[in-house]
Amino acid sequence: MEFKDYYQTLGVSKTSSDKEIKQAYRKLARKFHPDVNPGDKSAEGRFKEINEAYEVLGDPDKRRKYDELGANWRMYEQAEQQGQPWPGGAGFGQGAWNVNVGGPGGYRTMSEEEMRDLFGNEDPFSDFFRTFFGGQAREAGRPRGRASRMQKGRDIEHEVELTLEEAFHGATRRLSIKQGGHARSVDVRIPAGVKDGSRVRAAGEGESGANGGAAGDLYLRVRIRPHPVFERRGNDLHTKVSVALATAVLGGEAQVPTITGSVRLKIPETTQSGQVFRLKGHGMPSIGKPDERGDLYAAVDVQLPRTLTPEQREHYEALSKLESR
Repeated sequence: MEFKDYYQTLGVSKTSSDKEIKQAYRKLARKFHPDVNPGDKSAEGRFKEINEAYEVLGDPDKRRKYDELGANWRMYEQAEQQGQPWPGGAGFGQGAWNVNVGGPGGYRTMSEEEMRDLFGNEDPFSDFFRTFFGGQAREAGRPRGRASRMQKGRDIEHEVELTLEEAFHGATRRLSIKQGGHARSVDVRIPAGVKDGSRVRAAGEGESGANGGAAGDLYLRVRIRPHPVFERRGNDLHTKVSVALATAVLGGEAQVPTITGSVRLKIPETTQSGQVFRLKGHGMPSIGKPDERGDLYAAVDVQLPRTLTPEQREHYEALSKLESR
């Protein structure tokens, strides 16, 4: 039989550790994978050689036979697969799945756990995974040597709408989660101070995991309705306060709306329209710190009279004469 130097194929030495061999394989498999090199026959051939090499060197038992028997190791491997003992008296080991990596004779043993360890749970090579696990794998006639990998359930995301008042005080939303033809209710507490676009996480309330894996999480994406009185900027609120002309000129007080009611604001004399006053601590709370609140900024909106009584006209005319001197 033709001898193939699998160590040279992977660019490692016979003294390399299992970890070093695995790292070399992962690096080369990513580099020469057909999905990364579409239409490149040379890369495809190299990829098959790399997989063949790792099939042997990545398995401690096969690596030992390869080191001891050289080119004849596969003959003993085939004898074992037929139930015949190989020299040394050891019986056939654990079962596995032979997976087609492309082309005649392109089968090698690879578990789903190994695949996900190589390419990650994000499945960057979706076509690659479908080739391996989408029906092109064939059973070798024995029970699988490894249990199916535990998988965490998928996360679920829902959008919820809140009023500004609910965002100020906090709120609870009940959602109906449907999975596998069944529905369940989940109550999610939304903390005070939540902002528009925030995501609120309910741990373990997503889809169920597979093979004993943990459940996914439920995320609520928050949308805050526009408010007719307040504009939110961070944890601060902005509003307008109407002030009569006489109050703006002579000074006095005005009622400023807040989320929880209203407060009195002292208006100095000759206050200008558009002038802004800061009311400390009357804004939105910080998430997890309800005692820490933003501020409320009130912009003065001086109200001019729309009609004049004869007496008012008389006073304004007298004022006009004074200003013209």
